[in-house]
Amino acid sequence: MLNYYEIGQKIRKIRKAHGLSQETLAEKIGISTTHMSHIETGNTKLSLPVLVELADALEVCTDELLNRSNTDSVTAVSEELNRLLEQCSVKEARIIADVAKATKQALDQYL
Repeated sequence: MLNYYEIGQKIRKIRKAHGLSQETLAEKIGISTTHMSHIETGNTKLSLPVLVELADALEVCTDELLNRSNTDSVTAVSEELNRLLEQCSVKEARIIADVAKATKQALDQYL
């Protein structure tokens, strides 16, 4: 059974990580701010189309919003990188950031 409160809290966490207000996210997916608030508090059931729109807007897969583990999401990878960087000196972290930037630039050219 789906726990709509947990799903709503996951949506809120990811929304805030993206620096989005409820109003901005609601506008982005075409729902009211009140409906967005009710989704995040678990006071309403989430339709499949809205779930898909939210996942797209938040750049995650629906499994991540449904609290299923997914190590291939950008959020999961970001968290893994953050854990790695916490173990680094500032110099090491700067080198990793520079390598990541160069890698991303190369990927943008070839993909």
